[in-house]
Amino acid sequence: MGGRVDGYRAELRDLEEWEPYLRKHSGLPGPRANLELVQAVGDEADADRLWRLSASSDEFLALCGTAGLGKVALMEPATVMTWLRELASDPRWRVREGVAMALQRIGRESMPHLLAEMQAWIGEGPYTQRAAAAGLCEPELLRETANAVQGLAILDQITSSLAASSDRRSDGFRVLRQALGYCWSVAAAAAPANARPYFEKWLKSSDKDVAWVMKSNLGKARMAGLRKELNT
Repeated sequence: MGGRVDGYRAELRDLEEWEPYLRKHSGLPGPRANLELVQAVGDEADADRLWRLSASSDEFLALCGTAGLGKVALMEPATVMTWLRELASDPRWRVREGVAMALQRIGRESMPHLLAEMQAWIGEGPYTQRAAAAGLCEPELLRETANAVQGLAILDQITSSLAASSDRRSDGFRVLRQALGYCWSVAAAAAPANARPYFEKWLKSSDKDVAWVMKSNLGKARMAGLRKELNT
């Protein structure tokens, strides 16, 4: 992936107008957007270009700008986080995924900053909670046990919100449930001893959606050790 990203970065540096190039190489329409190009845009674009792209009506351009805004967040935290929170509920799923990518970029720069910001996001609606969970649950970000422990606590709060939801037919509930169906396993693999009490608690839940979430996570290969301990 690094070679392709570097190639795109070099080509972007030679361009005045990026948008025709981005559209041409987006990979869309198709099953997979060009994520290497998305990363290259985030690496090369200045803040003004990222802001413009993130507000585009074109889904791929908006994805590029949104994902890249993570590198601006530490310089303009209030403005960027407010905009990312709004985009977390965008009707275009690739733009919502761009928010998670932006959060991961923030985390690579400063996990304390990301964890602090996500504490505010978990009190919001399901789309915002989904972005928080997906943004945090990246193996690279959870290598330090302390970060994984805080991530588990955030997932616990989000799962409590899922269990308390009365609107289970909405798209927001669906995407949050789906994200929690893998996010727990990422955080648990990084800190299994800390994850075990949470799994023991939630596996006792009578809520069918919570039960699905926890069983989906336990079915992941990376959960083999904890699954054995829990005898499930």
